Formats: sequence, C-alpha cells, structure tokens
Amino acid sequence: MKSAVETLNPTRVRLTVEVPFEELKDSLDAAYKKINQQVTVKGFRKGKIPARVIDQRFGRGAVLEEAVNDALPKFYTEAINEAELNPLGQPEVDITELKDGETLNFTAEVDIRPTIEIPDYSGIEVTVDAVEVSDEDVEKSVEQLRERFASTSPVERAAEDGDVVTIDLQAKVDGEVLEDGVAEGVSYTIGSGELLEGIDEAVKGLEAGGEATFTSELKGGSAEGKEAEVTVKVTQVAARELPALDDDFAQLASEFDTLDELKADSRKRLENMKQYDQATQAQERVLDELLKLAEVPIPEKLLADEIQTRKHNLEHHQLGQMGIDLAKYLEIQGKTEEEFTAETEEQAVKGIKTQFILDQLVNKEKLNVNQEELTEHLMRRAQSSGMSPDQFAQAVVEGGQVPMLVGEVARGKALAVVVEAAKVTDTNGEVVDLEDDAEDEAAEVVAAEAEAEEKTEA
Repeated sequence: MKSAVETLNPTRVRLTVEVPFEELKDSLDAAYKKINQQVTVKGFRKGKIPARVIDQRFGRGAVLEEAVNDALPKFYTEAINEAELNPLGQPEVDITELKDGETLNFTAEVDIRPTIEIPDYSGIEVTVDAVEVSDEDVEKSVEQLRERFASTSPVERAAEDGDVVTIDLQAKVDGEVLEDGVAEGVSYTIGSGELLEGIDEAVKGLEAGGEATFTSELKGGSAEGKEAEVTVKVTQVAARELPALDDDFAQLASEFDTLDELKADSRKRLENMKQYDQATQAQERVLDELLKLAEVPIPEKLLADEIQTRKHNLEHHQLGQMGIDLAKYLEIQGKTEEEFTAETEEQAVKGIKTQFILDQLVNKEKLNVNQEELTEHLMRRAQSSGMSPDQFAQAVVEGGQVPMLVGEVARGKALAVVVEAAKVTDTNGEVVDLEDDAEDEAAEVVAAEAEAEEKTEA
C-alpha cells in the first residue's frame, strides 16, 4: 500500500491511497465466506458454494463491493498512522479506481487536530475578587438557617406578607374550567413567588374563608402560556414564627453549644466558599488570557457539529426539563435567535480551543492521570450530576466516556500548570496563593468549558 497526504488547510487533509490487489486477498476471502452463509444454491451445501459459482450467480461486482467495504477502514487507518495524523470525525471517502485483479485507489478527506504552538504564558496576570466576609454576610447566613427552623401556627386575621396560607385554586380559560386547573389544599408562602403571578396581591388581606379572582398567565399544564381567570379561596392563614437567636437555637440547628460558635462556623464556611469561587475565577480568567495568546484554527465541520450538539442539549434536555421550548426561552432571556446562535458559536469556539491547546500542553508537559485522580474527579462529577458515584461510574463506563473524564483531569492539570506560572492578585492588590487542590478546580473549569457535553452531562 502506498499513501500520500495533501494539506487542504491547517485543519483538513486529503489522503491518496493506492492498494495492490493482492492486499485485498483476506477481504475477498471474507466476502466469499460471508456471501456463502447468506445464500443458497441448488446442488451445493450451505457454506460450500465455490467462488466461481458465486461469481456466476451473484456477480463478481457484489463480491468486490463487499471486500472493499471490509478493507477500506483498515487501509484508511494504516494511512492515518503512517502519516502520524490525529483525525477528527469520520472521513469522506471516494473510490477513484477499482480494477479487478490490479488495484484499488481511493482518497479520504478528514479534519485533523491542528498543530498548535504553545505560547509563552509566564507573563499572564489576572485580577480576582478579594475574599471578604462581612458581618452582614454572617447575619444573612444565620438568618437563612433560622428560616429553615421556622414554625407555623394558625391565626384569625387577614393574611400578610410572609404568612403561610392554605388555598384552593380554580383556573378558567375562555370561561371553561380546565381539567387540570383545579387544586385544593395548596400550601403557599406569601411573597415566595413560587406560584402564579398576581397571587400575592390576591390573597393578601383575605381571612380564612375569603376568596378573590385574578388574571395570570399559566406556567404549565394543558393551557400553558395562556391567560387564565384564577379563583383563589383561602382556607387557613398561618403565621410563621422564627426561633429566638440564642444558644438554644444554636444547639437546635447545629452541633455547636453557643450562638457565637455557630456564627464563627458560618463565617468560616463563607470564607471557604469565597476562596473556592476565587480559585475558580482565577482558573477561568487565566484560561481566557491563554486563549488570547494562542493561534488555534478551528475545523469547520467540528465547529458545526459542536454548535448543533449544544443546541440539541439545550432544547431537548435542559429546556425539556423546565417545560419550555426554545422560543419561550429566548423570550425570557430577551434574545433574538440570531443573538442566541452567535453566543452558542462563541461558546463552541472557546470549548474547542480550550481542548486543543490544553491537550497540546498535556503532551508537551507529559502529564499523566492516575487512578486516584480519576476517582476523585468522578466523585465530584457524580455529586454535581445528582447521581450516586456507583450510578455515575456505571453510566460513564456503559457510555464509553472514561477517556472523556481522563481528558478532563489531564486538561485540568495542564491549566493548573499555567495558573501556577501566572500572577494572580485580588482587588485589594494582594497576591493570591491558590490552594493545593487547584488541579481539581481547574478540571471543573475545563469540564464546564467543554460541556458537551455532561452532561452524561450529564
């Protein structure tokens, strides 16, 4: 077999391959054997039909077609390996010449990973938010915890903001009560915004037994998106009572004995969260600066496929779970379809560039992923997906996505190398010393940038 490579552009090549006919022998034998098992000829046992009879009855052309289809992937792979190319996606193959007993010639056009020069990233400088936790932040955190331990008790007065009301609902569209537009005994906290628009104004001021009617756009059900006349009847008004902020509350809501200890722990947790956010922010901003420095050509077909994948995932997974379509989503976001497409393309380009340049850096730095690193990453991905580690691991293995996770960890390590060389300061001018688990956070950033996918996406 002889092959030659023609570079069409930095991300696409054309292979020209010439195969002597004798190298098709194994595939021809396999073709005759396969046809033997599929057909019957009177006077011959199944599987024992001579090749000359198969040629006479079914045509030599059918045998050649079967043999060539069997042989092409092998010869294509040999040509790719010989040229030391990294193909992306499936090739476009064209058989240019097939002479029985003489030769098989074909061409294959395919996208390839571009050759990328890693830029000097030692001068990258970024600024991130300072880690600052105010007394107000701590008070807000403790107040949220206090809200979780609130109790309710019925009251004989008009409903007010913050009260929990028990209500019956009935929705009509065009004067007809909807089959799925009736609900009884619904518990609702006034001001939470969890039900229909306009319901807060309708129930405030009503006592148990009172009712009101208002108009609202339905958020779900058979008449989703339509204007409905909604009648709401209050059957009970209950006041929410918050526990006193004292040592007894600390003992009730935590493992601490005093309120001061609870507040100190809240401050520490908030600091840890802000430090994590700061580290993630550093990874993202260093990555953005690295991408600005690097020239990364993008294969057109790969970009088109990535854009399509992102749109499909949004429409059929994320929006599907929310119960809305793309048009409604764009309306909520205040975007045109053209703006959405442009943003999706920008995100896809960034994801592809990120993968290409970090993969190149992985090779340059000879970075490897051990089992412990892979397991830790898998645990984090499982947690973010809402699955148990065992369930997530099984889904990854069954979906053949282990190499994808290995790639995310390796790229995280590559990004951590760049971050380590960068100068990171906070908004107060202080140099930020990122923690030892920067590689883990970098892997999360990389996974987010290349999300096609998660989403096992996810």
